[in-house]
Amino acid sequence: MQVNKGKISYFDGGLLQFIGWTILGAIVTVFTLGICYPWSITMIYGWKINHTVIEGRRMQFNGSAVGLFGNWIKWWLLTIITLGIYGFWLFIKLEDWKARNTTFVN
Repeated sequence: MQVNKGKISYFDGGLLQFIGWTILGAIVTVFTLGICYPWSITMIYGWKINHTVIEGRRMQFNGSAVGLFGNWIKWWLLTIITLGIYGFWLFIKLEDWKARNTTFVN
């Protein structure tokens, strides 16, 4: 087992920020009839990651709504074509996309 050598992990985001980003994301999603949902996902997830420090190293989210939008359309088309079966993998694909666009700042 590895011992933590004084490096701490923490989250420094605030509740009001989270509420604000979540409300903004919901408003944008509703008013665009779901078309801008990828923007909402990247905005909220980016806020969470950008306020996270793991073992003294701050994380950074590099994904963009435009980058997610192309994948989002592809994933939903595959879900429709496979009569919903691909939908079981949609969550996994989204988590993989998030991980691929998350790095450490330092």
